[in-house]
Amino acid sequence: MSVDRDELRSNAKYLRNVRPIDPAEICEYLSAPRHPAVVRQALREEAPSLGLIEREDGTFVPVADGRIDAPSGSVTAFPTAHARVLEDRLVDVYGPDWHRGESGDALREAIRRLKADYYHENDVTYDATAALGYAIYHLPDYYAVGRYVAADLAHEGLLSRDCRVLDLGAGVGGPFLGLADALPADALLDYHAVEPSPAADLLTDFFDASPRNVHGTLHSETAEALDFGDLDAAGDFDLVTAFSVLSELDSPADVAERYLDVLADDGTLVLVAPADRNTSTGLRAVERELEARGVTVYAPTVRLWDGERPSDRGWSFVERPDVEPPNVQRRLAEAAERPAEFLNASVKYSYAFLRTDGRRMHDVSLPASRYAKLGDAERHVSNRVDVVAAKLSNDLSDGGNPLFKISDGSEDTDCYAVLVDRTALNRDLLEADYGDLLQFESALCLWNADEGAYNFVVDADVVVDRLG
Repeated sequence: MSVDRDELRSNAKYLRNVRPIDPAEICEYLSAPRHPAVVRQALREEAPSLGLIEREDGTFVPVADGRIDAPSGSVTAFPTAHARVLEDRLVDVYGPDWHRGESGDALREAIRRLKADYYHENDVTYDATAALGYAIYHLPDYYAVGRYVAADLAHEGLLSRDCRVLDLGAGVGGPFLGLADALPADALLDYHAVEPSPAADLLTDFFDASPRNVHGTLHSETAEALDFGDLDAAGDFDLVTAFSVLSELDSPADVAERYLDVLADDGTLVLVAPADRNTSTGLRAVERELEARGVTVYAPTVRLWDGERPSDRGWSFVERPDVEPPNVQRRLAEAAERPAEFLNASVKYSYAFLRTDGRRMHDVSLPASRYAKLGDAERHVSNRVDVVAAKLSNDLSDGGNPLFKISDGSEDTDCYAVLVDRTALNRDLLEADYGDLLQFESALCLWNADEGAYNFVVDADVVVDRLG
């Protein structure tokens, strides 16, 4: 039994300005009588376009304006409720012993094949088995990445309480779950997933299990082929995201640029890639190509000198604490001869936040009379110089002196800060977060011929300050 949606929306728009919307009351205003449960379901489906959230008492109210606070803390585990949805799907497809016998072998072989394809940069295709193997192996770390990216957006005031998201290549749902869990219960998430592969079967299971104010819509086309007319109210997405999909596209910069047309004027294009060299530098190449086409790089890379753009290889990634493998991953691994091959705890990724309104996280233009450009490092070898640069890595050393990638947006060769003497005056280098801006006073510039990079040595004579 359907409800006249135009009539429902008209009544809801009136009542939302008067009092909480009770489905039972709405029934009284409809020309054709409908059961309150039918009206409640119709209101749920219309809630994103009406800007409504459903309260625990079953009434609907307008979502509050404003930005959300950034969730704090590390992601240490994949939530049990999400893992249960995955295992329910595995049981439905393969039975209760899905991790053993032929099905277990097939899932493990799918994981091996996907890892090999990524390593060799082959085209990646997903059948139903591959999608589920991918989910077992990658859902926990991709969930963590989604949570951390959402936290970074919220910290910068870029994540609204009424949030509309278009996710290109949504996969099995890791970033969706991370984003949804980062939002408070009284926020509204209208999430549109572009996913043509069998991975969407599991993704829609997560949609069905979502909280009442999280609304998921699947578009089963490729990112290249999606008709914007199917999106409804094109042009008002707060976020357009692409998690671990750029490397699978033939023309990633062209695809990303196309979706600027459905990004709100104050929205953010979010690009995320695995931390390995090929996919990470590929993301930076897309970032730089889009910048050349007029898009502004908001974070984490910086542009601190007027007219300067980086041309180094751009390999930069963030590393977060390991996430505990869930039982569903352990069960598949423990039935294998080499369990470690199927356990995935590390959380490393590269990302870029891009905008069309000119905003940057660090809106700085440095004076040449005060600071040296990293792009002029060759002129300063063996000299001490003052520089300002963003910290763009965790500690990259292998047990030696702490080593961090730094950038001011002018460099054509990789630059690193090397901490050889720890003092109270340079501890900000260790304590700064990924993407923070640092001022180095009297750092010694050296050429590292073995690595083909410039090292800025931070010893006892160097002061490092974190800039707000």
